[in-house]
Amino acid sequence: MPIKLHNALSRKKEVFKPLVAGRVGLYTCGPTVYNFAHIGNLRTHLFEDILRRVLKYDGYRVRQVMNITDIDDKIIRDARAAGKSIFEFVKEYETAFFEDLTRLNIQRAWKYPKATEHIPEMIGIIKKLIKNGLAYEVEGSVYFSIRNFKKYGALSRLNARKLKTGDRVDRDEYAKDDVQDFALWKAKHDADEPSWSSPWDEGRPGWHIECSAMSMKYLGKTFDIHGGGVDLIFPHHENEIAQSEGATGKKFANFFLEGEHLLVDGRKMSKSLGNTHTLRDLVAQNHPPLAYRYLVLTAHYRSPLNFTWESLAAAEHSLERLYEFVRELRAAPPQQKKSRNDTSFTGALLRVKKQFAAAISDDLDMPRALAAIWSFVRAYRKNPERFDPHVALKLILDFDRVLGLGFKRIQSTVIPTGIQKLAEEREEYRRQKNWVKADELRDRLLAAGFTVEDAVDGPRVKPR
Repeated sequence: MPIKLHNALSRKKEVFKPLVAGRVGLYTCGPTVYNFAHIGNLRTHLFEDILRRVLKYDGYRVRQVMNITDIDDKIIRDARAAGKSIFEFVKEYETAFFEDLTRLNIQRAWKYPKATEHIPEMIGIIKKLIKNGLAYEVEGSVYFSIRNFKKYGALSRLNARKLKTGDRVDRDEYAKDDVQDFALWKAKHDADEPSWSSPWDEGRPGWHIECSAMSMKYLGKTFDIHGGGVDLIFPHHENEIAQSEGATGKKFANFFLEGEHLLVDGRKMSKSLGNTHTLRDLVAQNHPPLAYRYLVLTAHYRSPLNFTWESLAAAEHSLERLYEFVRELRAAPPQQKKSRNDTSFTGALLRVKKQFAAAISDDLDMPRALAAIWSFVRAYRKNPERFDPHVALKLILDFDRVLGLGFKRIQSTVIPTGIQKLAEEREEYRRQKNWVKADELRDRLLAAGFTVEDAVDGPRVKPR
């Protein structure tokens, strides 16, 4: 089944075809390591992880490059306030970022290049832009001329806006309507400012040129997919396209995939509102990191996702129910051959496989993929005797190659015979509506360290 992806360049779903058969070059914008990544950042990295997993699931070899921005305005400002060099300052946050990836089960990229280690490549691109009449020097700084690049605004649809040609902006990040010539190289102004030698003056690169240099070094002048968040479309991704294509004369990336915002209690995250959370905040409230991963899967990557503590708790509950299903499948003995060859079982397997494949191939529709899995869980529990649990487990583990929810690590839980018998006795009392006796047995189970969950197909017992 061909994979269709929504291309921000065309604003349409397109059938994905790589430049080289069987291989995908994927560039995703990484962290600026001046603070801990917040859960909005991590939502973007989770969507990119799903993209990578879907491509691999479909048989592609994926070369993913994710940059580490270790030099920019904020890093210089905060390192100076902390009395540290930029290299000392960013180390803590870079380490924390990789810890977050591990805890969220995000697969590692092929390369994590750092901006400070690619200054020569950036200078090389800037030289080409000057030669091509697309950049100019002013007092040791170099700026990109948006007026001279006729395609400027194609990604962000800026053609309806008035470009401030001739005006210049030195900030790495700026307002959405601040369409000015942007800095490719910034001349050094303060004695303690980190700087490198260049043909123009001692200084440092602008933020945007970093991604152009690192993506093209490792993936080529043109590559398959560029991923990121919608907040980066302008100015960052727009400027990447301009400076890359202006230097090479070739298309920068064939697909741009942009993940939508994460809201918190229906509002954008901001320090002033005090609603900017990190993964550490979630763990401090006793929520497992993979509960957040599950929550992210419940919304399409191109739809806003509203984070609340209640929605996280609900996601955690749903994830635990899936874990319990995996434990149940692991603990069950295999069915007889007759049951395994049951046409209803075969039909259920084929149906969920088809539904799952159709969902993930349709622009990474993870809510639909989850719905297909839950439908299968319900079908299994409605008629468990018709299914081979070991075959069902193999199917669920295969799906987890995309979901990344850690099903492989979930082991079966052996429930003592006496405990299971108590649960069954309690169920019989419940059928008789003898709630006093049922509650007595529930209390005995709790005292023994077990809880019982009432379900349509019978009681499910698990350790507290």
